[in-house]
Amino acid sequence: MQHAIDFTGAPKARRRDPITSHLAAEQAAEMAQRHHALILAVLREHGPLGKDGIASRLRGVDGVAVCRRLTELQRHGQIEETGRLVKSSAGRAEREWRVA
Repeated sequence: MQHAIDFTGAPKARRRDPITSHLAAEQAAEMAQRHHALILAVLREHGPLGKDGIASRLRGVDGVAVCRRLTELQRHGQIEETGRLVKSSAGRAEREWRVA
């Protein structure tokens, strides 16, 4: 069962910011939720992967965005580290993740 992470509790724009800032904050929250769903789908389909392994299977979502979303998904108990390290696309060690 997939649960969306609720970003409504943490406003991304201040009350006095221009309307464009509020619109951008809403779009960012929607994009984050799409990324969460995509990352979870990749992990379910392909099994445990590192950040770069996930990003390589997603169109338009780079490793930096995946890294941010992994932290959010972990914080909400939807994914967890496997305890193993895998090679990144640059050949460095990175954590491997799986659906919790």
